[in-house]
Amino acid sequence: QMTLVESGGGLVQAGGSLKLSCAASGRTLRRYNMGWFRQAPGKIRETVAVINWSGDSTYYADSVKGRFTISRDNSANTGYLQMNSLKPEDTAVYYCAATGSYDLRTQQYDYWGQGTQVTVSS
Repeated sequence: QMTLVESGGGLVQAGGSLKLSCAASGRTLRRYNMGWFRQAPGKIRETVAVINWSGDSTYYADSVKGRFTISRDNSANTGYLQMNSLKPEDTAVYYCAATGSYDLRTQQYDYWGQGTQVTVSS
């Protein structure tokens, strides 16, 4: 069993930046691909970014390309999402998740964090 805990969310003005962290415990994160997801009120959950176990392959949603950067530090057992040039439409609860699948495009994730709120004001 692996536990994921997100942190770093908060209130920020449009154009500002936040860095989210995802700390893993119970298992070694190195063996898992990791993704960031978000869900706004009344909306379905959507994929934001994905990174493979070695950190050399990534995926980004079109809406965040050029603004967000996903990364990981396997020695620290932690994943990150750097968010720059934030927009009000980025407001959502952000979740990190991990999967044992080798497929970067998999829809099957095994472990989920509790979420952290990101609110971008105009």
